[in-house]
Amino acid sequence: MYAIVPNINDKLNEKGGYNMKLEISKYLKDIKPVLNELLEELLKEFKYVSILATDSFGKKFIVSKNTVSINDGAFIERGFVVKVYNGVNYSEYAFNYINKENFNSIIEEIKKNSKNSLDDNINIYKVIDEDEVKFSKGTEIKLHPKDIGDKNILESLSKIKDEGLSLSENVVDFRVFYEYMNVNKIFLSSKKDLEQSLMWGNGMCLCIAADDNGNKIGTRIFSGAKGGELLNDMNGIANELVDETVKLLSAKKIVPGEYDVICTPDITGLIVHEAFGHGVEMDMFLKDRAKSKDFMEEYVASDIVTMHDGAASIEETGSYFFDDEGNMASDTIIIKDGVLKTGINDSLTALALNEKPTGNGRRQSFDRKAYSRMTNTYIEYGNSTVEEMIKSVKYGFLIDSAESGMEDPKNWWIQCIANVGKEIKDGKLTGNIFSPIIITGYVPDLLKSISMISSEFGTSATGYCGKGYKEWVKVSAGGPYIKCKARLG
Repeated sequence: MYAIVPNINDKLNEKGGYNMKLEISKYLKDIKPVLNELLEELLKEFKYVSILATDSFGKKFIVSKNTVSINDGAFIERGFVVKVYNGVNYSEYAFNYINKENFNSIIEEIKKNSKNSLDDNINIYKVIDEDEVKFSKGTEIKLHPKDIGDKNILESLSKIKDEGLSLSENVVDFRVFYEYMNVNKIFLSSKKDLEQSLMWGNGMCLCIAADDNGNKIGTRIFSGAKGGELLNDMNGIANELVDETVKLLSAKKIVPGEYDVICTPDITGLIVHEAFGHGVEMDMFLKDRAKSKDFMEEYVASDIVTMHDGAASIEETGSYFFDDEGNMASDTIIIKDGVLKTGINDSLTALALNEKPTGNGRRQSFDRKAYSRMTNTYIEYGNSTVEEMIKSVKYGFLIDSAESGMEDPKNWWIQCIANVGKEIKDGKLTGNIFSPIIITGYVPDLLKSISMISSEFGTSATGYCGKGYKEWVKVSAGGPYIKCKARLG
């Protein structure tokens, strides 16, 4: 099962196939008594105080025809943010380190910062009411990437790259990416003492094929709350990817119009992320930038559609045990049997709307603002087979390979771009490929047209989700195959 390279296989065999549980980093363990002392001192001054401490590290590996590189992961950080309540609103103070020498100066800066915020009475909040919770947990993985070693990871990626380059003379490059992050966080308040150590992995194979008429790019994404074992998921994909990418060289242009469409889990995830994910981030309700707030308890999708978001709903790159405001992760049912039930929120949004926090308060880093952010967003699986869905289509397309998407929560329109459209005629795939495919439409119309949902289910992390001042977090999205009607161009 774990046949990547002998060295990795040996490491897995040494572990006997058992999971290993990550532990909170030594740095955070060592600094925690100091943070507790800081908490005690600040509670003498403020009704509410919280401290978030982060220590995250990881690496990104890239192998291509002419390049081999190892870089720091995208979310490396080490630092702290303190939130205090001044009786009117909340202020935050972020810092990189704390010791005996700067302990008192940090306290003074926090006090000064909180007084300055009293001049801004635009947002008036009640004090956060927390339940008492003590919690410590780490992600379970098969093998830590550090135990594999950088050299062996590069060797594994190079083997995939070499296979891809060898499969067709049309392949001009085959690039393989792998990134992992070990995220450690502590959250402290008067009632909470929380610790978590997480790991997520992300990989991608990218094939570039060319002929006299130009070039085409094909991709495959791999992700999960996994360690080095994610490398194994990437093994054996080269043949399928090269075949698809070479076929794209002769892909046809689609005639714009409305068609019966079957979306793969990759495309389903892109649609739910862009169509509903941003539109139900409830800080958008406060800004009157989400039309969905006016449709609560109304049908916004077919009655066979149930949609979730939650860090605790599945194990993926968007998973964690508690958010950056100390709220425990949840599984939020956004749409139940076609009816819009609720949104997702951060602590201050929940206070403003008199809602319960959903555990979606997320920061790009300790020194950035917490927003209402998606985690793992997906549609529940159904009971149809993919074969049944294809047979039901007189003429249409099976859409695959998500490229990008744009959302318009205020007006509820979306635009999603896919790389592959496989023609279906009289219930059979014809073998004809169309590219690119642009899906547009009014969100409720598209979701209400869903008539079949597969039992086959999948999620992936296709990138990073941006919000605010281009602040990014890791998310995942997906679901089953869905059959719907969509405008294609």
